[in-house]
Amino acid sequence: MSNEGMAGLAKGLAVLEAFGTKAPRLTISDAAGATGLSRAAARRCLMTLTELGYVTFDGKFFSPTPRVLRLGATYEETAQLPQLAQPHLVAIRDTVDESASLAVLQDDGSLFVARSETTRMLNTGVRVGARLPLYASATGHVLLAGLADEEVAARLAKTELLARTPTTPTDPEAIAQRVREARKNGYALTDEELELGLRSIAVPVADSTGATVAALSVSAATARVSVDELRTRLFPVIQEHAVLLSRQL
Repeated sequence: MSNEGMAGLAKGLAVLEAFGTKAPRLTISDAAGATGLSRAAARRCLMTLTELGYVTFDGKFFSPTPRVLRLGATYEETAQLPQLAQPHLVAIRDTVDESASLAVLQDDGSLFVARSETTRMLNTGVRVGARLPLYASATGHVLLAGLADEEVAARLAKTELLARTPTTPTDPEAIAQRVREARKNGYALTDEELELGLRSIAVPVADSTGATVAALSVSAATARVSVDELRTRLFPVIQEHAVLLSRQL
């Protein structure tokens, strides 16, 4: 952190980011372990967040409150990419009757910054602000495909490649090959590799220089959409809107 940085703010934000789908509630020990802070520092951060109304405390567990949504809403309302993408996500949803999302590369994950839901919800954990592992998601493969092979290898080498399902790719070379295929084909798809019963397809969104800045994706239940249908029915729709969105950047 620079000399002008605020260490206390950084610690508080780190604690806030420790909450997630797998950790909807945290003890002080949980927060300390997830952030690398001391128990005393984690406690101070959690108590301050409680006083500010961002988390609640039941005597043992801390849980985020709806006020946290305001932080994400500020980004959604002001950032150019989610704003530009939202009409395309709505159009995709209305055309294919499946939820559509936009994700960007952040650290070791695929971070979802915009989404348009169908009324038929899937239990995927995908929502604005959620982050999926790069190695096991269609958006992740597309985002990795925008990097050089050397950087892909370096990222995979420092990532814990855990099996999310029996078919999750966990071999670094196998994943790298999937990334190369995504780069060549212009899309990536996963078939129950992130979550059982879920298939996804993603395509890159590029800026004016041709660099990949995001991944546009659609997810569907395996009971409704086959792999062939991902390619033949869904791919042309999301590809069309990815091209249109890219022209706006």
